[in-house]
Amino acid sequence: MKSTYALQLPLLAAVTLMAACNGGNTTKQTQDTAAVAAADTTKVPAFEVSSIDSSAKPCDDFDQYVNGNWKKNNPIPSTESRWGAFNVLDKENKEVRLKGIILSLADQKDLKKGTEEQQISDFYRSFLDTATIEKLAVTPLQPYLDKINSIQTLADFSKVSGELEAIGLPGVINFAVEADARNSKMNALYQGQDGLSLGEKSYYERPDASTKEVRDEFVKHVDKQFATAGFKEVEPGKTILDFETKVAKLQLSNVELRDPVATYNKAAYSDLKKLAPDYDWDAFTNAQGIKSDTLIIQNKAYVSKVSALLKTTAPETLKTWLRWQVLSHFAGFLNKQLDDENFHFFATVMRGTKQQRPRLERAIRATDGIMGMPLGKVFAKKYFPESSKQKVSEMIENVRAVYGERIDSLIWMSATTKEMAHKKLASFTYKIGYPDKWKDYSSIDIKPGALVENIVAAAQYDHKEALNKIGKPVDKSEWGMTPQTVNAYYNPLNNEVVFPAGILQPPFFNANADDAINYGGIIAVIGHEFTHGFDDQGSQFDAEGNLKNWWTDADRKNFMALAKRYINYFSGIEVQKGFFINGALTIGENIADLGGLTLAYNALEKSLKGKPEPALIDGFSWKQRFFLGWAQVWHANTTDAALRNQIQTDPHSPARDRINGPLPHLKAFADAWGCTPGSKMVLSDDKKVVIW
Repeated sequence: MKSTYALQLPLLAAVTLMAACNGGNTTKQTQDTAAVAAADTTKVPAFEVSSIDSSAKPCDDFDQYVNGNWKKNNPIPSTESRWGAFNVLDKENKEVRLKGIILSLADQKDLKKGTEEQQISDFYRSFLDTATIEKLAVTPLQPYLDKINSIQTLADFSKVSGELEAIGLPGVINFAVEADARNSKMNALYQGQDGLSLGEKSYYERPDASTKEVRDEFVKHVDKQFATAGFKEVEPGKTILDFETKVAKLQLSNVELRDPVATYNKAAYSDLKKLAPDYDWDAFTNAQGIKSDTLIIQNKAYVSKVSALLKTTAPETLKTWLRWQVLSHFAGFLNKQLDDENFHFFATVMRGTKQQRPRLERAIRATDGIMGMPLGKVFAKKYFPESSKQKVSEMIENVRAVYGERIDSLIWMSATTKEMAHKKLASFTYKIGYPDKWKDYSSIDIKPGALVENIVAAAQYDHKEALNKIGKPVDKSEWGMTPQTVNAYYNPLNNEVVFPAGILQPPFFNANADDAINYGGIIAVIGHEFTHGFDDQGSQFDAEGNLKNWWTDADRKNFMALAKRYINYFSGIEVQKGFFINGALTIGENIADLGGLTLAYNALEKSLKGKPEPALIDGFSWKQRFFLGWAQVWHANTTDAALRNQIQTDPHSPARDRINGPLPHLKAFADAWGCTPGSKMVLSDDKKVVIW
């Protein structure tokens, strides 16, 4: 399945089913709207010079030089596993702006059923209703547990797995709906791998002590959750780990999943029965309401092998695994004991987070996760002026123009391929701030005192919406992020870049900042997303968003040789002892960072031609301030556990290496800071990688 390329880590998800509450209710149900307004009109410094560690040398460790004091003075809060510019802005968006919106609705009485206001208010209240949550305990799960208890055969397992997938639970085999990668105007059914509680197969394979400790803790976690829920299995943790380890061995790695050609295998639905005749595909699909004559299979070998594994696995093991899926999926919305233990493993063990957020803050984030678009409608109207939309549009067109000039200047690309690259660049579309049209969510049945049922209702809405898309034209106006999200993305199937209102704020975009800071921030972000259309994956999609080769063989070979050099460069960076950046996994994001910086700097240079040299600000030239702007948007502190998790699962390099990594390849950086040969952040010309 082909996904969009997001700018930043998934740590910023609005709601996660692995986040748990630490109990307690809050009595404060009002918000000082004047304080909210004041927070939004406070001017933010373009760059805070107090963040600089002047004892460090910019040419040896630019991150430490620019952000050293910031990192020292901004330790990771106990409720976080990572703390940086994205997190700070995300927190303000949710815990100030969205909080004000939600609490104002929660104070209202007799809201009409089915309205967005009623849904937002009642979901929020259901999350805070800890008395009901404690009283119910695991009772809301009983209908699904009863289905699991009735399983006797693999056909039964197939049917129940389909029913659970329809309410948002992962299985070892899953389905999704999105644009057909080879016919991007039409939606198609995709089949892929899933079902690993630890998220990625390397967690089941790595022999190092820290990863082994995660596996050991996982077994203890499962055992404790089963006992708390009153389940009677003996050693369920060992059973689950053993089963998922077998599944993991059959799956593609996250690097292999990056290949859009190898993972595109269009087939007739009947071919599934030939690949895996023992699995009851009709039961699985009928349980979900899926009807499609064709589908796109991610990995045919996996379908056959995992079906064979299921056939030879004892039904009791499969039932234990399904019980675990149900319990783990909903644990963050259940009683305190299950919730706390869920947090302990998935947040503390896996990411090093020490403490739960307060229940009210979690309620805000959970409501945003479920009712994000209705909230986004209010957020965008209140906090995103039309003037910002126009300004960002102008920035995007500036980047497009510079990218065209960069394409023309490439020495490794032929005229034939350049012509096609220009065609793709000209076809880029973009979305800024918020959708032009809003979906109707009135059919989601949100009720007071029914948290799990509300989660299920939202999942069923999403599932039904996906079913209705199969075989129909793609709605190009649809958004993949809410307006309040602090992120951005490129969608290769639409050939579009998308910038939600949430990220178009300081430090990424600051109307009060000089151009150099903004070019190093938001313009580099825009350039980053543009470059995704031409990274190792995006470059395999044409101007129409179709998976189609538009390169000459020689040009593709030249491009991949440059990409391989950049892969090797990042693969040599040891983040922790024994944990190196996976250059092959992060290559798309690394290329986008390098391209984004290159485009932004060139755009800034172009904007200053024929104008007087800008004056120094805080003693820094415009060239230096450009790189200060770049470094401040990525500054972050990260726990050791979260860093290890990122290295194993995330396509983005760690913050320090996103800042420092591309800079030695840019002559402009060395010139701006007077870096000389022998400095740690200086590469000889023969080692520099220049792609776009």
